[in-house]
Amino acid sequence: MIYYFKYVLQFFLLLLFQVLILNNVLLHWWSQPSGFPVFTPYIYPLFLLLLPFETPVWALLVIGFLAGCVVDSFMNTPGMHACSMVLIAYLRTNVLLALLPKHLKEYKQLSPSVKTMGWPPFITYASFLILIHHTVFFIIELWNLSNIGYLLLKILTSTLTTMMLIAVYLLLFSRRAPMQR
Repeated sequence: MIYYFKYVLQFFLLLLFQVLILNNVLLHWWSQPSGFPVFTPYIYPLFLLLLPFETPVWALLVIGFLAGCVVDSFMNTPGMHACSMVLIAYLRTNVLLALLPKHLKEYKQLSPSVKTMGWPPFITYASFLILIHHTVFFIIELWNLSNIGYLLLKILTSTLTTMMLIAVYLLLFSRRAPMQR
């Protein structure tokens, strides 16, 4: 039970950080904000990315949908986050299978992390799924491809900022492997 409590607590902490802090901070990448998008980085999908390797796809889909619905209720975005989360929940297992040398069933009681995967594979895994999440979310949000440059810039800057926050999160909250002699 404590094993699952860790993930529930992690979700609520990421959700609180997203809703109380990140949603209230508008970031501009350049000094001329009128020409560049105002955006909010979305760090809450990290919860789904850090679930254990052996989590079945059906459970990932249900968890992704429920997590997206919770975020939608806080952000007044009916179904937009749920749709994005379900898609990355569906793709997660295949992305991990492509990046890891062993089958996922061989990683018993482990979760995707820098410690279990290493920095390059984990950043590749997280970047790809965050990029997919942001692309789907912003396409649904704008629902208009007439200004494709604005959309692409918004996706790119949001993904980069989210990945920087994820790297900070991992550096602060990841346990280090014990030193080997």
